[in-house]
Amino acid sequence: MERDDGYFSGSSGAKVYFSEYKEWPPHEKEAMKHVRGRVLDIGCGAGRHALYLQKKGFDVLGIDNSPLAIKVCKLRGLRKAKVVPIMQVNFRPGSFDTVLMLGGNFGLFGSFKRARRLLRKFYRITSDGAIIIAETNDPYKTDNPAHLDYHKFNRRRGRMSGQLRIRIRFEKYIGDWFDYLIVSKEEMKKIIEGTGWKIKRFIDSLKGPYIAIIGKV
Repeated sequence: MERDDGYFSGSSGAKVYFSEYKEWPPHEKEAMKHVRGRVLDIGCGAGRHALYLQKKGFDVLGIDNSPLAIKVCKLRGLRKAKVVPIMQVNFRPGSFDTVLMLGGNFGLFGSFKRARRLLRKFYRITSDGAIIIAETNDPYKTDNPAHLDYHKFNRRRGRMSGQLRIRIRFEKYIGDWFDYLIVSKEEMKKIIEGTGWKIKRFIDSLKGPYIAIIGKV
């Protein structure tokens, strides 16, 4: 992963994308207890969450902006999987009861304004009692000088501290630049305020990431 300030970090590898339920961290397992009804899995990757829920009898649609990720999902047995970037999410009102954004996928909102715009859209495409299950990571829980300097760099240019501008590299392959948003709990509350949603509870992990259970007001 390359950040726009020149910082590089290594991936934890592909293994996590194919992990089974028994290998998941406790906060992810806890989050699964809140899933209900028809499920939209945004940024489904290789489909580990969607496949688990499908086996449990849920009606699940997995979407991702990567055609190859969707191909992998289908090869692994996910019955409903489509290439749909988050900004192109557009379904009929009341189509889903749960919106899943695990694996840090709250980050796909990209920015404060885009998050609020998409949250309002999610409000329209979900049922009255719908929930969003979203995972992120508090950017302030670090003592790495490079990250702390990046927070300042972001604030100077009018961005949120944890609004990353990154691209993914693998050997000779280089992806496009994109924004990825990581936020504290207080920042998440500010983003959600006035969108028709409210935080019902947080599920903390042992290492830093946390999951928010978000319901309609």
